[in-house]
Amino acid sequence: MKSHKKFHKTCRPIKVINVVGARPNFMKIAPIMREMSKYPQNFVQLLVHTGQHYDNEMSKFFFDDLGLPMPDIYLGVGSETHAVQTGKIMIEFDKVCYQKKPDLIIVVGDVNSTVACAIVAAKLCIPVAHIEAGLRSFDRTMPEEINRMLTDQISDYLFTTCEDANQNLIREGIPKSKIFFVGNVMIDTLLNHINMAKESFILERLGLRTNNNVRKYAVVTLHRPSNVDDPIILKVILNALNSLAKKLPVVFPAHPRTTKHIMDFKLKDMLSYEKSFSTKAFNRSYKNILILPPLGYLDFLSLMSNAKIVLTDSGGIQEETTLLGIPCLTLRNNTERPITVKEGTNILVGNDPDKIRNTSIKILKDGIPPKKIPKYWDGRAAERIIKFLSIKV
Repeated sequence: MKSHKKFHKTCRPIKVINVVGARPNFMKIAPIMREMSKYPQNFVQLLVHTGQHYDNEMSKFFFDDLGLPMPDIYLGVGSETHAVQTGKIMIEFDKVCYQKKPDLIIVVGDVNSTVACAIVAAKLCIPVAHIEAGLRSFDRTMPEEINRMLTDQISDYLFTTCEDANQNLIREGIPKSKIFFVGNVMIDTLLNHINMAKESFILERLGLRTNNNVRKYAVVTLHRPSNVDDPIILKVILNALNSLAKKLPVVFPAHPRTTKHIMDFKLKDMLSYEKSFSTKAFNRSYKNILILPPLGYLDFLSLMSNAKIVLTDSGGIQEETTLLGIPCLTLRNNTERPITVKEGTNILVGNDPDKIRNTSIKILKDGIPPKKIPKYWDGRAAERIIKFLSIKV
């Protein structure tokens, strides 16, 4: 298949396939699709959902919250090992490309769907745009790090969120002519939805807000294999959370794999597990930790934006808390988003229980020094990307 890279300029709009596979991708592609839809004379877009995150109900919540159209194509690959899942995506996406003959593939983030679809496109000589390029943890034990590095090497347009990412790409031999510093599309989504999140009733359901008064509480997310697949490490982290819960309630919307391991490792008694919301949930939780099913985007944004402190091993949440000015303890020893430590509200604490406990207590007592918002985290990243693609592709 040959690229139609220049053809649309004289004959037709460019045909774009936007790829998503996991929930963080939805938040990154939403502002891109919204901005692209303003220029129907320049773009015809399709949305392909690989099904890498295979919880259809949760996907629907996110699509509804973000105002995304339902996918034009759903590959339904489901959960597998990294190699099998990546291979299945490549096989199915190859068929899509031959059928739809796109002019450009847009991939976001660093999941298996990102690298799989980028490889297929590169082999078919279809230009690839990677949004959120250049992020590096310098930890190759993380599957996401491999995905990031490979995707960047074969992409034609690399859109970055920060100047650190630009330097990473240049060190790896990427020509400067391919690198475009545009800002952070995750922040676009947050700023576009923050007022809608204020309409959520999640705090009332959890008994955290009465008569417009919000109780102090912490939010936790935990899903990385390095934290949840080892029963000893998971127990250590839960013990640290129990110490924090003596100071204030801890709300824990849990990833399905985390919940499964809590059950499998017989750690359920360390916290209170609720499958439904209750205004008296915390009163019934003697540990003062409440683990919930995954939340939709608007509910979680409301929960996070009102928190006193957030503890996470997620990448995107490090960025969102930086924008919101909320202290974030990252339960990892490294981050591909060092700007959130340098300029934002993020502190790396790993899974050391003493460090988690002591840093949390210090922040609750003293807060954090004033921080600044990184350059171009202004809600206009998608606008910059689409303006560039309108001219250059």
